[in-house]
Amino acid sequence: MSNDDAGSPVTPERASTGGASKGKSKSRKNKTGGGSAKARRKAARLAAAQALYQIDLAQAPVETVVGEFVAHRLGEEIDGDKFVSGDPQLFADIVRGAIHRRAEVDGVLGAALDPRFPLDRLELLLRAILRAGAYEIAVHLDTHPRILISEYVDVARAFFSGREPAMVNGVLDHVARALRAEDLAKPDPGRGSGEE
Repeated sequence: MSNDDAGSPVTPERASTGGASKGKSKSRKNKTGGGSAKARRKAARLAAAQALYQIDLAQAPVETVVGEFVAHRLGEEIDGDKFVSGDPQLFADIVRGAIHRRAEVDGVLGAALDPRFPLDRLELLLRAILRAGAYEIAVHLDTHPRILISEYVDVARAFFSGREPAMVNGVLDHVARALRAEDLAKPDPGRGSGEE
């Protein structure tokens, strides 16, 4: 199965967030749902990075991983800790889009990375975070790129305590400048209100 899509290069466009795979959960864990729309988007982005990592690590089929996450892992109660349920449509869009347009996403990231640290030499989870972020910057024009950069820096902080979050910030800023320079010049609408 090829992860490359023969489509056009990654360029800003509206993303279709078609319905996520639906299936009955056989898990005994409780879905918690809840949370604000902003929290659900944050949780979806975190889960998307995890799913992309799983796909890369295990060479698992995209739809299998998307279905597993939607049915069993988004918004679960684990060991008494309740987690906000990630937006399943956003989650599925990021995972499917980053995989199906992987060649273009990787090209944009390759241009943004220091040549001493090419994408194929990065740790798998860091690569997954960058792919998710670059894909969203390219296609989710309804969200200011600075908000997306900040969101993926937060995802990186959830997993790394070293220089990785700063690297995610720098690389995604470079991607945003290459793909959405006009949007970066506009004020970030989330600064005053705290909302996306």
